[in-house]
Amino acid sequence: MHFDILVEDQSGKKMLDILVPKIIGPDHTFTVKAYKGIGKIPRNLKTSADPAKRALLAQLPKLLQGYGRTYAGYPADYQAVLILVCDLDNRCHKSFRKELFNILDQCKPQPDMQFCFAVEEGEAWFLGDITAVKAAYPKAKDAVLAGYINDAVCGTWERLADAVYPGGAQKLASSGYQKTGAQKSAWAERITPLLDIENNQSPSFCYFRNRLLQRLGDSRE
Repeated sequence: MHFDILVEDQSGKKMLDILVPKIIGPDHTFTVKAYKGIGKIPRNLKTSADPAKRALLAQLPKLLQGYGRTYAGYPADYQAVLILVCDLDNRCHKSFRKELFNILDQCKPQPDMQFCFAVEEGEAWFLGDITAVKAAYPKAKDAVLAGYINDAVCGTWERLADAVYPGGAQKLASSGYQKTGAQKSAWAERITPLLDIENNQSPSFCYFRNRLLQRLGDSRE
């Protein structure tokens, strides 16, 4: 099976490029395409945003149409699925899923599609495995890590920064957007290889993992 995965930023791509093979194994293929932020779903589902800006949701109607046409041209014995992975942030899960399925419903033909969210942010998947965080950052602050509730809406990347970054989230944020993005990519590169995919405590990670496995014939929940 082949997985096409869309993600909102480079740190997410770095994470998934390492993480997905740990889940699907060597007998399946995947690509991860990163965009420049999440953006907004366009009004009337008409993509008018500048393609050069590459905001994921702004381009999504056009992307799903394109993948639908591409998948329709594949041989019957070639299985492919499109997966959107993005941060839920402070959105309502139910209403956001409804908006995304509304886009999918407009596609003729539709791609085989799965929507997956990191709750609240991608760093929740790291914090779902405190052992991995501690292995990557041995000086991480235990008190900060111990106070985290899995998939809590609490400023997740800031919580991780407070645990592992000298000076914490406040210092990192004051360094600017590019520095913060580079640090998030560094977390992905250092922590992801150490994640125990079988025992991660993040519910949104487990949902993502299980959806991939179900596509491969593993029905675990």
